[in-house]
Amino acid sequence: MAYSEEWVTARARDAYAHGRASIDVRPERSALLVIDMQDEFVRPGWSPYWVPAATRMAPRLRGLVEACRNASVPVIWTIFDDTHLGLDRPHALRHLPHADTDWRRPGPAEVWDEMGRRPDEVVIRKPSYGAFYDTPLDTICRNLGRDTVVVTGTLTNYCCGTTARQAYERGYKVVFGADVTATDDESRQEPELAVLRKGFALVLTAEEIADRLNGRPRGSGPADGS
Repeated sequence: MAYSEEWVTARARDAYAHGRASIDVRPERSALLVIDMQDEFVRPGWSPYWVPAATRMAPRLRGLVEACRNASVPVIWTIFDDTHLGLDRPHALRHLPHADTDWRRPGPAEVWDEMGRRPDEVVIRKPSYGAFYDTPLDTICRNLGRDTVVVTGTLTNYCCGTTARQAYERGYKVVFGADVTATDDESRQEPELAVLRKGFALVLTAEEIADRLNGRPRGSGPADGS
């Protein structure tokens, strides 16, 4: 068979828009990663790095956190923070537009209180975008016996997307929350989901994730806390 340009383009376009990875989402093998839902990104008006879309989706993500707790799925929180005097951070960051303000954290970064993190849930302080970069996340997941990670939080196309790619490269099954991730320019949300959908992850809504983790028929009930 000869594959025409039109055929391969249509195939790619369909996978970007509608592709679904054949991943079996099992609660006893899954961990929920809540990426960087911290004050500077989610607390309204608190920093120049505020992501309004993350604040808006936070109630829905809280609902998914509760659904995971009810299904005995461990919840792991990450924070993008100043660690090791910055010596563990990729130094190219200082040259990029993302770091073009003089704003500095007044103290150690913390998960936004509204997210309701529990004291018995792991918090990982990371020095860069991806949650697996120079952190114990891989060891933690393997010690928990988890081979599937559910990626949520902010920013979709930075820390969340990078974490999803790192997890894929480490052999994890990756589920990515379509409506429990958010970015600073909402027009960038779907293009990132499209790439992940085609090549890295099973992209699902919070309701779909909760249904699969709790063994409910698909679409039987929301995981929305709003």
